[in-house]
Amino acid sequence: MRHTRNSGKPGRPEPDRRLETPTFGTLLERRFSRRSLIGAAGALACASALPAWPSRRARSAAFEPVAAQRTDAVVLPKGYRYDLIAGWGDSLFPGVPDFTARDLKRNAHLADGAAERQMRQFGTNCDAIVYFPISGKRSDRGILCVNHEYVQAELSFAGRKSILEDTPEERKRWVETHPQAVDVMKAAHGVSVLEVSLQRGRWTFTPGAPLTRRITAETICEICGPARGAPQLRTREDPTGTKVRGTFANCAGGRTPWGTYLTSEENIDDYFALGSLAREPKDEAIVEAHRRFPLLEHSYYGWEHVDRRFDLQYEPNEPLRFGWIVEIDPRDPTSVPRKRTALGRFSHEGAETVVARDGRVAVYMGDDDKFEYVYKFVTRRPFDPHNPAANRDLLDDGTLYVARFDADGTGEWLPLVYDERGPLNRRSGFTSQADVVIRARAAADLLGATPMDRPEDIHPSPVDGRVYIACTNNTSREPGSRLGEWAGRTIDLGPNAANPRPRNATGHIIELTEDDGDAAATRFRWNVFLLAGNPGASEARFLVEYEQVMRAQLAATATYYAGFRDSGAVSPIACPDNLGFDPLGRLWIVTDSDRVLGTNDGCFVCPTTGPERGALRQIMSGPNGAEICGCEITPDGTTVFLSIQHPGDGGSVDDPVSHWPDGGDLPARAAVIAVRREDGDPL
Repeated sequence: MRHTRNSGKPGRPEPDRRLETPTFGTLLERRFSRRSLIGAAGALACASALPAWPSRRARSAAFEPVAAQRTDAVVLPKGYRYDLIAGWGDSLFPGVPDFTARDLKRNAHLADGAAERQMRQFGTNCDAIVYFPISGKRSDRGILCVNHEYVQAELSFAGRKSILEDTPEERKRWVETHPQAVDVMKAAHGVSVLEVSLQRGRWTFTPGAPLTRRITAETICEICGPARGAPQLRTREDPTGTKVRGTFANCAGGRTPWGTYLTSEENIDDYFALGSLAREPKDEAIVEAHRRFPLLEHSYYGWEHVDRRFDLQYEPNEPLRFGWIVEIDPRDPTSVPRKRTALGRFSHEGAETVVARDGRVAVYMGDDDKFEYVYKFVTRRPFDPHNPAANRDLLDDGTLYVARFDADGTGEWLPLVYDERGPLNRRSGFTSQADVVIRARAAADLLGATPMDRPEDIHPSPVDGRVYIACTNNTSREPGSRLGEWAGRTIDLGPNAANPRPRNATGHIIELTEDDGDAAATRFRWNVFLLAGNPGASEARFLVEYEQVMRAQLAATATYYAGFRDSGAVSPIACPDNLGFDPLGRLWIVTDSDRVLGTNDGCFVCPTTGPERGALRQIMSGPNGAEICGCEITPDGTTVFLSIQHPGDGGSVDDPVSHWPDGGDLPARAAVIAVRREDGDPL
């Protein structure tokens, strides 16, 4: 997730007035009067039922945690090492030269042919990583799918300032002076597919291997599902509404049981310019289509100055063709990526799947913006493990749900289904299921979903099926209940049961248990698993009883580590982002904190069961300015792949604050690394 968007999209506040629904305090009283700490009790019951892991594997998984760092390096525990697999500009195909950090200093990527070369080089600002074994469950040779989320101007071009510092006029002048830069930026986005292998104890990729592929902001994608052909998705270039050029803003991702890659389109609103429509809206239908996914008057990148499809005055429907989950077949480099519109349009973060009891497939997704929602999609038909062709379009037909978290520790998945007899119909402004998925946020508003603190990655445990939701932060959550306008609707800006801290600068993680352990269930239990922060800070209160979490008027600095009682034995953590699990069932967490705690982002490991439940420890610290993403672990648990995104943030090409990974006086480059134990045992 791009850190500069952490501030969210505030709206004009309305006068204070009381909600007609019960207050948070009243609901908490009801919850405890019924003695229904259901989420916590359920979690502990699941934990006690799990088998003990073999002692050899448990010993192999032990490590001495690293201390919080301000070091411009990848720092690991003693006995661990990392391999640099691929960095921005590394050639993925023979005959294509690398683009190096020295080239970056002299703006060599503005030369003729640079965009064509970038389409065959590793992209920048890598994010999600998914590993697919080449055959069976092999952990030494596989396909790595890597997202490339965005281009950061000051870290990508000499002479550029941050988008938060330059003006729209400066951006326009620079883009019009260097129009070729737009093609380079487009080519640096999207997805890289590469073949990797572990050879003589080191991970490497093979340039030009048969499955190698680049997907960019210009790659033709097919629009599938209920919004295919919808009037809102038709443009001058594509009057059928079935084909779209490109995928970009690719953040977290996931895999399907049939072996395809799911990549999430997140902050697509950064790329389009409203222009005068921001001041003089002319088409009410267009205004309504963008109301809950608002756009900027001037884009952050300036692409609209050389490519008219990014200018809403010319092409008002183009943004509606982005903000989807995109499915890619990593084993067929000739296949067309498919945008699966049945999964809804919003600021997608992650798409992790689980096969439900009856064989249907559930996909968990977060909407990464302040006060947005948690979603789940359940296919109509079951997954067929014996007939791959039967699963080809499984994600085009099913039910999209949004979550309501109740204060008694239960919750409900609310169906986003067009129905003239239900709440989503013509009387409420919806005309079809296509309209519902295009305006998924507005539909979720009507159903009463719970506004969350930036729900990002959502990951089910492969051991017990419980689902973990990373809520990165929300400093705009107010100390008390107050109605206000935010991103096109009026909501309560104060704490709620699932987001209990005001001014939540460090984020939290929720643990969710589906009814009967079935991923297709429509009801669930939940509890707060982690209130992130620094338990050792003088102003912090370290909570150990779950009742304290839900009963107290929590301060922003309150911390809770799933009931673990020793504050001195856990690592500080801020802003959980991507999640993962290893074969031991331990939760892996990477962070996007913008140095909220004054130290660099990193990777953390936390048991979710047993006596060590909540004993979170840091296993890796990243370079200066870097967000850590990815968190993908091989089937044998011996390697974790991590993305080092925007190292050097806070500096520039001309004045770098990080020189990782090339060293010397060179500017930083984003890259993917593989972390292992030196003895080859499980992490």
